[in-house]
Amino acid sequence: MGARKRLAAEARKAALKTQYFAKLNDCPSSPRKMRYVVDLVRGMEVNRALGTLRFSKKAASNDVEKLLRSAIANWEAKNNRKAEEGELFITKIFVDGGATLKRMRPAPQGRGYRIRKRSNHVTVFVGTKEETND
Repeated sequence: MGARKRLAAEARKAALKTQYFAKLNDCPSSPRKMRYVVDLVRGMEVNRALGTLRFSKKAASNDVEKLLRSAIANWEAKNNRKAEEGELFITKIFVDGGATLKRMRPAPQGRGYRIRKRSNHVTVFVGTKEETND
């Protein structure tokens, strides 16, 4: 790795140390289905978002709820205190496409239909209201 790339990588790592986030990689559902759930809670206060996810009928909401709890725990661990009611908000949340498993399904007359088993990566950033205004 060259010196310029190393410096850029170190700067990215230093920036992430001041942010509070959690990542879920290779979740076995399509990114489109996951984005429906993520759009429900974008920008919400975390306790309200947890309630919304808890009572959502979508199967992907269980994964996002668990991920959000992890992000809250990361914030509490880095700040050495518990989050107060109404203090934490979801500052940024996004879904990226992951690896796609390609499978074949037998079809009539010797053909095969392709099945794409998609996966996704979800990233959640949490912070206080003062941090979001920066």
